[in-house]
Amino acid sequence: MPHPTPIPAVSVKPIVLPAPDRGDDLQVRVSAPVAGGDLPVVVLSHGHGQSLHGYGPLADHWAAHGFVVLQPTHLDSRTLGLTPADPRYGDIWRVRIADLVRTLDELDTLLAAVPGLAGRVDRDRIAVAGHSWGGQTASTLIGARVLNADGTPGEDLSDPRVSAGVLLATTGAGGDDLSPFAAEHFPFMSPTFAGMSVPTLVVAGDHDDSPMSTRGPDWFTDPYTLSPGRKSLLTLFGAEHGLGGIAGYEAAETTDESPERIALVQRVTTAFLRSALGVDEAGWDDVARDLAGEGDGVGRLESKA
Repeated sequence: MPHPTPIPAVSVKPIVLPAPDRGDDLQVRVSAPVAGGDLPVVVLSHGHGQSLHGYGPLADHWAAHGFVVLQPTHLDSRTLGLTPADPRYGDIWRVRIADLVRTLDELDTLLAAVPGLAGRVDRDRIAVAGHSWGGQTASTLIGARVLNADGTPGEDLSDPRVSAGVLLATTGAGGDDLSPFAAEHFPFMSPTFAGMSVPTLVVAGDHDDSPMSTRGPDWFTDPYTLSPGRKSLLTLFGAEHGLGGIAGYEAAETTDESPERIALVQRVTTAFLRSALGVDEAGWDDVARDLAGEGDGVGRLESKA
């Protein structure tokens, strides 16, 4: 599966964005290739407990293949040490969404922190990506909405600046599909994907059996099956919630470490982002052809218009 030749990339961290209403200023990592112009942007939302220091297998790969990657650290990060006693704790899911919006709002500030980067970015090509809770966070910027207690869609938090999404191991529908524990403690895990029409790649492991749902691994395919418009689903064979280790090589939470799975996620996500953001189609066409039907032994790709 051909993909662009990687080039050297640079990262700057932490870039601190003042956020007096948040309680802690927002720390962001910026990664970008050292050369090239008209660079598209990907805002990457981490999973529970992670931070801007994580997801090297994705962030470093994307930066080396022509993307500017922005990684904010959310309040649930282990680096900040918030506990359930903190008054902000119950609203972390909302603050997470605001973190992504603030990151986009302060794009000029973030780009200026990396010498020579500001003039090389295409601000009209922006995608969001997220893993696990980060996928749920990212999905709201591309049209997913959290249901109110009465089952009606909540506030539309989509952002017109975002034109593509990559949702990795992202939770599915709520209601009866939630486990009793999740229903009691995480009411925001009841989304509707009916308005998520932005081109999106969903990545799910067929062994990702979450205690948050009564459904089993197919729960993580809901963002694909329950949303309209251009969507693709990459199913990773044998993968659990870590999808082979995308949060970091040798990360403790990775229960299914697999260099082959990581390599496939890197290649498919890169090809999708280049296609969805209008960079080129050739790589995506090759990926779609090679992973159709039964796939390649590591994963399978399917798509709908």
